[in-house]
Amino acid sequence: MESALDEIEFLALSQNRVDALRYLAERPHSRRELVERTGASQPTMGRILSDFEDRSWLVREDGAYRATVTGELVSRGFDDLVDILDTDAKLRPVVEWLPTDAITFDLEHLTEATITTPSQVRPNAPVKRAVTLLSEAEDVRIFSYAFNEQNLDIVRERTAAGDQRFEGVFSSAAIDALAHDSQLREQLRDLLDADAAAVRITDEPIPMAATIADSTVHLFLRDDTGILQASIDVTEPEVLAWADELFERYWEAAEPLDLDRL
Repeated sequence: MESALDEIEFLALSQNRVDALRYLAERPHSRRELVERTGASQPTMGRILSDFEDRSWLVREDGAYRATVTGELVSRGFDDLVDILDTDAKLRPVVEWLPTDAITFDLEHLTEATITTPSQVRPNAPVKRAVTLLSEAEDVRIFSYAFNEQNLDIVRERTAAGDQRFEGVFSSAAIDALAHDSQLREQLRDLLDADAAAVRITDEPIPMAATIADSTVHLFLRDDTGILQASIDVTEPEVLAWADELFERYWEAAEPLDLDRL
């Protein structure tokens, strides 16, 4: 009897086998249909079907082939493994900077994430990505240990123009840093004057810089020294639900920012 690793190798060494089993798991196919869909030759497809039959992954009915329940299980499981490895390959360059202690969703939901990293020609690429999201969103919520000048400026302009609704929860240190700069302090005052904006502060540590721009969740990823290494954004509902819950928790525990504090 073949071991599980042998069976994985059996499928992995042939894209035609993977595709044929997936198609059979979708619906019954004739041999000719499988040849057309996979691009395999007739003799190759004959061997594939014979191998699948030996493993009880398919049965033949009325001149067509269909996957058995175990064939469907194997196809689904193999696709899941491929998705996991795709996610691993995508996250490997940035995984050490993910706030894994705070993440409660399955990392497979980051498979379709957009990862932005600095480069020699675009050293501020992660920040520009955040600015782009803020420039297009109608509803923005942020919970963060920092509030950078570019984000503050775009949020101030859009809320003042009535193009955006903004709610932010920031660490006290982040607001104090802005208040110590006269220009940024006035921009923050303008933001607080906008009817569509509300800011709260907290002494509770916020371990990440997260933005919810409409249905997109954006995270800045920094190393242990605070240097920005990348950003990641995703629109998966599970990630959005996670961010919504965290925002609400910080928001409820925080206090409204008083103008006198500035």
